[in-house]
Amino acid sequence: MRSFDFAPLYRATVGFDQIADMMDRVLANDGAQPTYPPYNIEKTADDSYRISIAVAGFAGSDLSVEMKENALVVSARKADEDGPRAYLHRGIATRAFERRFQLADHVRVIGASHADGMLHIDLTREIPEALKPRRIEIAAAGPVEKDVLDAKAVN
Repeated sequence: MRSFDFAPLYRATVGFDQIADMMDRVLANDGAQPTYPPYNIEKTADDSYRISIAVAGFAGSDLSVEMKENALVVSARKADEDGPRAYLHRGIATRAFERRFQLADHVRVIGASHADGMLHIDLTREIPEALKPRRIEIAAAGPVEKDVLDAKAVN
């Protein structure tokens, strides 16, 4: 396992502690990342994203999508089937899972859909007006008052 010391970052910056904490979490989970179920993350527009998760064998009622503290948590638990079945080959995995996605500030889920064995979760980044760049108008300098010039000339 890799280990990094972020103390210099803390000494030289203010307000970036969340980035260092996120990097610590990512590096701590680096070795044991689950691979089931497979998923895609795509950028659909400048501020829009879509997470697509392959959930073959799960019904919509078996799936759960929740937001918890800037994290998107997708989980599934297969309902018990009526009666035992005898499989000759079982290649479709329907085991329970929980997948977490850490979301940046101002990213929210706008919808989820389940079709053709795929769960699609649409996200958007909505930056508040106070944080958006704004243009500052530069006022033209007005005429200089004569009294101010006279006072400077006397001193």
